[in-house]
Amino acid sequence: MAQLTLAFIAEQLNAQLVGDATALISAVGTLEDATSSQLSFLSNSKYRKFLQSTQAGAVLIKAEDQSYCPVNALIVNDPYVAFAKIAQLLDSTPAAAYGRGQNIVIDPSASVPDSVVIGPNVVISAGVVIGENVQIGAGCFIGENSKIAAGCKIWPNVTLYHGIQLGKNCLVHSGAVIGADGFGFANERGRWLKIPQVGTVIIGDDCEIGANTTIDRGALGDTVIGNNVILDNQVQIAHNVHIGDHTAIAGCTVVAGSTKIGRYCIIGGACAINGHMEICDGVQITGMSMIIKSITEKGIYSSGTPASTNLEWRKNSVRFRQLDQMYQKLRELEQQMAALSQPPSQDE
Repeated sequence: MAQLTLAFIAEQLNAQLVGDATALISAVGTLEDATSSQLSFLSNSKYRKFLQSTQAGAVLIKAEDQSYCPVNALIVNDPYVAFAKIAQLLDSTPAAAYGRGQNIVIDPSASVPDSVVIGPNVVISAGVVIGENVQIGAGCFIGENSKIAAGCKIWPNVTLYHGIQLGKNCLVHSGAVIGADGFGFANERGRWLKIPQVGTVIIGDDCEIGANTTIDRGALGDTVIGNNVILDNQVQIAHNVHIGDHTAIAGCTVVAGSTKIGRYCIIGGACAINGHMEICDGVQITGMSMIIKSITEKGIYSSGTPASTNLEWRKNSVRFRQLDQMYQKLRELEQQMAALSQPPSQDE
């Protein structure tokens, strides 16, 4: 278990240390539950009540909260970002694999450096190229001619189909499927004819793909995920979607085919984005929203309906069905008012 002095942590963060520089920190924790060997943080002043009673060994705080802190303090501009950086140094998550497990199948034409660790029952197909220091968990399948760049960590039971490109230092969680066929079919008099999906999936550097997330291969072109994109669990990315750098998509969101999402976008959970849409850079979409037309201006967009009491919801549901009738009545009233406001003709 790693132990860091507060002096070392302060140096890493360029933080102002108030307290014992020699105190040792071995883990992170919440303000309510942290012990004297743990580091916590306060980034929102509404949780200041927990700061005043914390037993943490040290707390990352802003300057305005320092007077409320009863323990060692590290003063930074953004406590949450600082917390993330130190949490990485203290991370105790095990490797996805150690050494080389049993029942591994590696095609003779694959390039797999000695630094790659591989769990049991992994299949690495012909023409695969893997970079240095990659971890591949048990039960993974790597399809023909796929490329995995250096430093990637792939948890057990991940499937990469043929021809997939995974950038440096990516993290892929269990159950993810990258490169399955996109949903491409033609209808001939009621019978579905499959259109072969001959593109691939190209994923940039420093991306994270959540558990059971699926990214379909392109139909003709490619599905492209930019650098430092984070996809939560159970996200569906359809064929030929392009996602710009540093965009984040929360769980259970569905992005239909050929949609282009810009850079630095944040998309909430359980959203549905129609196909062939374009979403510009810097857009935020709140959870359970449905996007049916392109978004060309940066901003926050919503369409999900918040929960209410069942009685309230039933009343509103009835009123929603009456909207067209109410609209027609309103038009009639407007026309009547307009007629009444007209000056009388000279013939009258």
